[in-house]
Amino acid sequence: MSDYLFTYGTLHPGHAPEEIAAAVRKLRPVGTGFLYGALYDLGDYPGAVLDAASKRKIAGTVFQLPKDEDVLRQLDEYEGFDPDSPAQSLFLRTHCSVTLDSGNSLPCWIYVYNRAPETARWLASGAYQINLRDVGANTDLPV
Repeated sequence: MSDYLFTYGTLHPGHAPEEIAAAVRKLRPVGTGFLYGALYDLGDYPGAVLDAASKRKIAGTVFQLPKDEDVLRQLDEYEGFDPDSPAQSLFLRTHCSVTLDSGNSLPCWIYVYNRAPETARWLASGAYQINLRDVGANTDLPV
């Protein structure tokens, strides 16, 4: 099992919805990085579709997972991932190799979107912006 999680959306400390915030606060930042694929705006959250042959980058943050296995179970539940029924899951938790800004690579878990993005807006920047005005701030920041 990987000890790291690559996040590109709402699983970021300080920006996580209340229902998952306690688990997310247990994640320890390692650094920022990217992987190849496309990022889509699905409304309240983004969805990543990985493609190693793509030139598009998905930006995000790598976090070290705590030794508490319950945290990963809570993240799975929040992301709609059921390991016993992956085909029905909204997101799949899978391994990937993330390229850190330092140039090193690190194996990480990532939640990838398990549906066709269809009419979802593609985020050309590769970064999801959360509107922090909704949570009391005055700017948009990447998560």
